[in-house]
Amino acid sequence: MSKFLKIFLSILGVIVVGIGILIFSFVQGMKPDKDQEEKIKIQAKQYLAEKFNENFEIYDTLYDNMGNFEFEYAAKVRDKNTHTQFLVYYDDETEQMVDTYIADKWEDDVERDIRPYIKETFGEKADFFVYIDDEIGKELGIDPAHAGSYKDFKVTPTIHIKLPRKKSTDDEKCIEEFISFF
Repeated sequence: MSKFLKIFLSILGVIVVGIGILIFSFVQGMKPDKDQEEKIKIQAKQYLAEKFNENFEIYDTLYDNMGNFEFEYAAKVRDKNTHTQFLVYYDDETEQMVDTYIADKWEDDVERDIRPYIKETFGEKADFFVYIDDEIGKELGIDPAHAGSYKDFKVTPTIHIKLPRKKSTDDEKCIEEFISFF
């Protein structure tokens, strides 16, 4: 075997092994730590016992391996009565447990209130998304156990309506009517 072929195969082997190590490292970094998941579940359970009643259950955890949220691990919680799903997590800035219950509950309430109007005005294929800042409860000083209604506060949700068609001449009028309705 020629010297050139040996060097070429050696370099190729090092590259393949290096790529394999990078892939393995990436996959391992994407997996959640079971101990951290248990820790957040325990913290969330204590938080729920302090702030909420027994109508709430932890059903899963969320591991933010990409840095999209202000937490690394969060407990996914569900209201057994309304089925509102929200997150409970440890906030490193405030060094406290926090939740997104009010924002998620109000998003669900807004969706429920506007769904019939949007379907009637824009058609059954119209899709929409409602967003309210996760920290709205903290900003307004609202107790999560007594969330009330978004109608009682000056809340401005972001509503994204997606229509599976081209723009129509009546769209501006429909949007203005929707704003008046809301």
